[in-house]
Amino acid sequence: MESFFALPMLLVLFGAFILMLLSHKKNISLKGFNYIGVFFLSIAAIIEYTTLSLESNFYLYETLFGHMFIVDKFATLFDLMFTMGAILTLLVNSDYFKSRSYFSGEYFALLLFSVFGMMMLSHAHELLTVFISLEIASLSIYTLVGFHKNKRVSSEAMMKYMILGSMTGAIFMLGVALIYGAVGSTSLDQIAIYVNTTPLADMTLLIVGASFLMVTIMFKLGAVPFHSWVIDVYHGAPYPITMFMASTFKIAIFAITLRLYIVSFTEINFIWIELLQGITILTLIGGSWLAISQNLVKRMLAGSSIVHSGYLLIGISSIGLGSEMAAPAVMFYLIAYFISAVGSFGILSFIASQSKRQMRYEDFKGFANRRPYMALMMSIFMLSLAGFPSTIGFLGKFYIFSSAIGSGQILLAGLGILTAFISVFYYFKLIAMMYFYESDDKQKIFPINVSTIIITIMAITVIWGGIGTSLIPFVPGADSFISFAKEAINSLS
Repeated sequence: MESFFALPMLLVLFGAFILMLLSHKKNISLKGFNYIGVFFLSIAAIIEYTTLSLESNFYLYETLFGHMFIVDKFATLFDLMFTMGAILTLLVNSDYFKSRSYFSGEYFALLLFSVFGMMMLSHAHELLTVFISLEIASLSIYTLVGFHKNKRVSSEAMMKYMILGSMTGAIFMLGVALIYGAVGSTSLDQIAIYVNTTPLADMTLLIVGASFLMVTIMFKLGAVPFHSWVIDVYHGAPYPITMFMASTFKIAIFAITLRLYIVSFTEINFIWIELLQGITILTLIGGSWLAISQNLVKRMLAGSSIVHSGYLLIGISSIGLGSEMAAPAVMFYLIAYFISAVGSFGILSFIASQSKRQMRYEDFKGFANRRPYMALMMSIFMLSLAGFPSTIGFLGKFYIFSSAIGSGQILLAGLGILTAFISVFYYFKLIAMMYFYESDDKQKIFPINVSTIIITIMAITVIWGGIGTSLIPFVPGADSFISFAKEAINSLS
């Protein structure tokens, strides 16, 4: 039984090694490497889906690893999102891979290694395991960001991300050392017992150590003032990696954030509330300013991703104030943002596959005339990211703001609503460019391939997630998503 639950992680790892060994073969095309990666990820995702009905928690290979890895519905749901995120990244960007000569088999191997690290992270139940998992995922992404080694902006982005990321990794290890000095263990169970049985006045060492962990998490999320890398790294990375970072990797960070916040530090969450609220305010305002000031659409989406981190941090602070709705709201928002981000970056990637330059707002003038279906789907994704009614993004924001109001954070909820209105400017600016400007180019036929089919499905999902409830009994809607999010959170306790 344990081997079956470990099989998805092992399959992804095995697939990564297979791709690495085959990467020097000249007779295997990029499409072949792509499909090999998708094959292993798909099998892992199918197995994860079959285990979603898991009712009890247990430790993976307890006799060998002790309490280092836990299997629960929470980790299973995140694993499913990681594998699906990687599958979508590979399939949606298939045209982009063919248009760029610098891609090779190593790219696909590194992507699978990163997914393996994220899956380890969702199951990690001990701080050293968390660090190792985070570094496996991060090191792979550092390399992928600078994969176009002949492009100066990519190399600069990789160096900036790697140096700053290594520094925060060292801060994380310092925090782990301080927590070990206080507790005598790095197990999340033992930390929770220590927190529940020790007077607050005697927990100074643990609180300082936990605060260092928080610094690393804030950096990985791109929260202000730890955001200096976000715009440049998203800009310098190839489109597939930007998509992967903005959606899948961000979800992985929240997997460990929620587990630490709910399992280990639940009794002392109130200590960080004011600090967390301050960071959230800076993140919402700073991210909005960065998004507004960009001319490149890719950099605008990078800035807006900081704002979305701010919305998620509203949910985290609501958890600390005792809101029962907050944790499921965070998970639902992650799903909503994931779908919208994959779709929007997927369209940018598809357009970039036919061009060699970065897309500016002006390049979308008359886009609705040239590619009406693409423009429609891009508009849907922009509306969802802005939180427009009848989209899944609207419901995500609704749940987050409701949890904030329920926990007494009226000011924070108000600021979140204000920044959502501000986001209308930079999201609708792109829609205006597509629909309100003429184009001299002739209308092009909507291409039917894997990339466009998946983007279309994502667009339909955005609308269905916003309005679909029980119209079709066997197709899950928003109600089903939030119900399963609640079950996943309950599996942590």
